[in-house]
Amino acid sequence: MKIGIIGLPQTGKKTFFQILTQHQLTEKDLASGKPIKNIAQIKDPRFDVLSDMYKPKKNVRARVEIEILPKIEKDTIAKGDIFKDIAEMDAIAHVVRSFVDDSVYHIDGSVDIARDINNINSELILHDMLFIEKRLERLDKSIKKLNDAQSVKEKALLLKIKEHLDKNLALRLLSLDNDEKKLISSYPFITFKKMLIILNISEDDILNSSIIESMRERYKDADIYIMPACAKVESEIASFETESEREEFLQALGIKEPAANVMTRLCIKALNLISFFTVGPDEVRQWTVAAGSSAPKAAGVIHTDLQKGFIRAEVIKYDDLISLGSEAKVKEAGKAYLKGKDYTVEDGDILDIRFNV
Repeated sequence: MKIGIIGLPQTGKKTFFQILTQHQLTEKDLASGKPIKNIAQIKDPRFDVLSDMYKPKKNVRARVEIEILPKIEKDTIAKGDIFKDIAEMDAIAHVVRSFVDDSVYHIDGSVDIARDINNINSELILHDMLFIEKRLERLDKSIKKLNDAQSVKEKALLLKIKEHLDKNLALRLLSLDNDEKKLISSYPFITFKKMLIILNISEDDILNSSIIESMRERYKDADIYIMPACAKVESEIASFETESEREEFLQALGIKEPAANVMTRLCIKALNLISFFTVGPDEVRQWTVAAGSSAPKAAGVIHTDLQKGFIRAEVIKYDDLISLGSEAKVKEAGKAYLKGKDYTVEDGDILDIRFNV
């Protein structure tokens, strides 16, 4: 599962990529003009609590692949390659400049959050519109020659999608049934993808909630996750060598945790994933699986043999474990549940898979 970072020039895309992946971009990376890939660890406070509780020999966080895509400018839009790159992503993180600094140029001459969000959204919608128009031309030719039922059905669906896009609405806001989704599953529609918007704010606005609240209100019906983060401050936090230094710095600023941590969790949410855990003295590990997955499917994320030979799962709820203090006390309280193949795994579940191969 991949998150693609997009945005206009000088918005902070590279800084956030480096913070999330802990990979310093090189001149060679930047000169390639191609997407740059790396891995980000998911910073979930529940994982840290479980690690402290079990003190295992090995800790393994969940991870997500992050790609920084070429900057969106008139030439990249004209070539169209940027849209091919975006189409390969599972979700999009759009970095938008909120800070004002006369020494850092803006491609449109001024800082305007809503304008920049709307312009990018419009370009993505336009991409999907152009694809539909080309596809409809081919379908019309095919229908004239063969008039097959499948082509007629597809044309009707594309006209329905086009009508939605004509209203300048992203396709993630359009309700489709499973048959309709299957019919267009191979097409490179971009606006079906979930979007996370990262507002790159100034240091002065770290504790100012009005900006983020106004943007969330403005886009409350757009199915977009919006969060603030100050690239400058996040870079400073990442530069500290010890946890105590980071904690001291955060306290001085009145911040609970680095925005980068929140960002990784929102990436998971944007990908429609949930987290579950396996715990013990040897290893504490966080896993991710699609929301709504069955226990056997979650077991398959750990190892295919666990899915093939799945018998049942022992499930402990994270909150129960923390409130009661130990697995033994959870079991004494009758809150360790044995679940079968029809159990839907929930976010935060702690699983112990019983299997036989």
